[in-house]
Amino acid sequence: MKQRAHLDSHGNKARTRPRTRVRAAGEVRPGLRIGIDVGGTFTDLMLVDERTGKTDVLKIPSTPLDPSEGIVTALRMALARAGLPARSVNFLAHGTTVTTNAVLEGKLADAGLITTAGYRDILEIGRQTRQGLNLYDFRARKADALVPRRHRLEVNERLLSDGSVLRPLDLAEVQTAAEALVAAGCSAIAICFLHSYLNPVHERAAAAFIRDHFPNVFVSVSHEVSREYREFERFCTTALDASLLPVIAEYIRRFRSRLTSLGTASHGYLMQSSGGLVSLKEAEQQAVKTLFSGPSAGVIGAVQQATKSGRENLITFDMGGTSTDVCLVVNGKPSVSQMRRIAGYPVRTASLDVHSIGAGGGSIARVDAGGLLKVGPQSAGAVPGPACYGRGGEYPTVTDANVLLGRVSPDSLLDGEMPIKRSLAYDAIRRHVADPLGVDPVFAASGILRVVAANMMRAVRVVSIERGFDPRNFALVAFGGAGPQHAAALAGELSIPIVIVPESPGILCAAGLLGSENQTNLVRTRVLLAGDENLDQMVSIFAELEQEGQSWLQREGIPENAQHTDRSVDMRYRRQNYELTVPISDLPFTPKGLQLAVARFHELHRHTYGTAAPAEPVQLVSYRLTARDRRPLLVSSSFSGTGERAERAQAAKRLVYFDEVASFIDCPIRRRDELSAGDHFAGPLIVEQMDATTVVPPGQYLQVDQVGNLVIGADLTK
Repeated sequence: MKQRAHLDSHGNKARTRPRTRVRAAGEVRPGLRIGIDVGGTFTDLMLVDERTGKTDVLKIPSTPLDPSEGIVTALRMALARAGLPARSVNFLAHGTTVTTNAVLEGKLADAGLITTAGYRDILEIGRQTRQGLNLYDFRARKADALVPRRHRLEVNERLLSDGSVLRPLDLAEVQTAAEALVAAGCSAIAICFLHSYLNPVHERAAAAFIRDHFPNVFVSVSHEVSREYREFERFCTTALDASLLPVIAEYIRRFRSRLTSLGTASHGYLMQSSGGLVSLKEAEQQAVKTLFSGPSAGVIGAVQQATKSGRENLITFDMGGTSTDVCLVVNGKPSVSQMRRIAGYPVRTASLDVHSIGAGGGSIARVDAGGLLKVGPQSAGAVPGPACYGRGGEYPTVTDANVLLGRVSPDSLLDGEMPIKRSLAYDAIRRHVADPLGVDPVFAASGILRVVAANMMRAVRVVSIERGFDPRNFALVAFGGAGPQHAAALAGELSIPIVIVPESPGILCAAGLLGSENQTNLVRTRVLLAGDENLDQMVSIFAELEQEGQSWLQREGIPENAQHTDRSVDMRYRRQNYELTVPISDLPFTPKGLQLAVARFHELHRHTYGTAAPAEPVQLVSYRLTARDRRPLLVSSSFSGTGERAERAQAAKRLVYFDEVASFIDCPIRRRDELSAGDHFAGPLIVEQMDATTVVPPGQYLQVDQVGNLVIGADLTK
């Protein structure tokens, strides 16, 4: 992608990309396709006009109180710049942090739980395992139960562990429980019965009854949300979904209303945690699937851009205003996790295995009571923002440190449309960091960057070394507004040989939305030995999943010739507690195919844990199917560089501080849109563009590849 067009209120012409081609979806008339990513600090938009190939990108401050307001503001600006009416928009997808923020900020709806007699306290009991740094802390507190005990009610139904009915469901008890919860002020009800993942007959009956008799109450049913065993995780995921349904419904209501008033033809799509899109209607049914929506689009965009240059083993590094998100990509496929945690709660749903930490451009630096410098996880966010923005921010941030050290120009942010003041950054760092530590403000600013780099290195190790992968065998793909500023130094510390900076790194999440597919992830649990005698049951389970996946794709309007499914199985050795997911899409449903699946499990176990036990019996546990639309939305490189470098004026220069020499250097500054394929420069160097600043330290080199990526490394011959 190129930089944003230099347009203003006088209506100057948009910058175009002459070689962009867009494939239309279905029978929809070609029009505008728009991807919008809503971050904690900025709202990013990318627009593609299918009829002309023109593209435009836009970046404006987010509106935290109502994210949909920022979306519509960005839409209005983009349409005005394109000179087109809102009805030209026939596709609009966006990533959202609405549900994520609701959980982190404790702004969940009041929900009740109806469950099997004797199991109301599962949410309270949870697991005895301790998480993270709390492993040895006997005073550590678990997260409060998502549903208070007074709102957890029981009914006398019971299924056995094989799914057979021991005690039938009495709908009169369901009615009594629902009436009590509604009277107590619950706006949503979660239904979680024991062993319902095997036989959902009682859950279906209870849900149908409540939906018929209490139409204003949101209902979340465990077999619809997470049809897997392990009761605590399933109950917790369903309770979280119920608590979020009113939140996402209200957001979508406002969003739809704004789109309608604007007059767009598109009904809109949301990014799911799994990296696939879902219609707003489907998103209203399962809010929990949008919990990790925000970072997923960036991973998709990073993979698309990096694989164009022939690199498929990647570590994506997305550093925005409030957080840093990293994900491992092996052979062009992002790692997928079947369970994540948020605010201490397990979420049992497919999601890209993105590891997030509170380290972004807006992360606040402070000196703690022990005299140690800390950075994050608190963030200045969009309001008031870093001190240098001049919007009332008092405390120093990572962005302020970059400004003070000369890495970010006071005139480069958003092409100068958002001026920043170095003096405000200096004062904030001096007052809150340098003076308390008794050091020079420049040294303090350098310390802020070193601390945040250490935090980010730990995050990269989590997704690489702790997963059994050597980061030296990967390329670091840097994006987000702050990622390219820190990526080269981070790669140097971790011995990662190559850094890739896509064309518009600060807008990459929005671009990723345009390259994402409609997708759903389905699962069934049935524990079977991996033997020929159970092959028919396995085939039957996948046939059921295939039918359900096709029905979902039809509801999403995906034509039959574009529908595609992938299969995998969770496997384990008998008597193990946890499983590994083995892909089997390319294997036949035959005894030989099953043997190959088991062999893959042994190899995956050896890679993950360093050992395997081929003589031990293997169990099939959960069966997974991903159904998706195979039509890519954006299908070709937009970069038009030819490698024939035109004569350019000598680069501008300014003083920039680098730790490598512990002083300010008269550093060359170049504009990204002046570079061509094949350009090669030695560091130190800074490359500026509307949405990001790329820093190349001394001792490293930069070159522009044939698809427009900036490639940074100490030895670019590898």
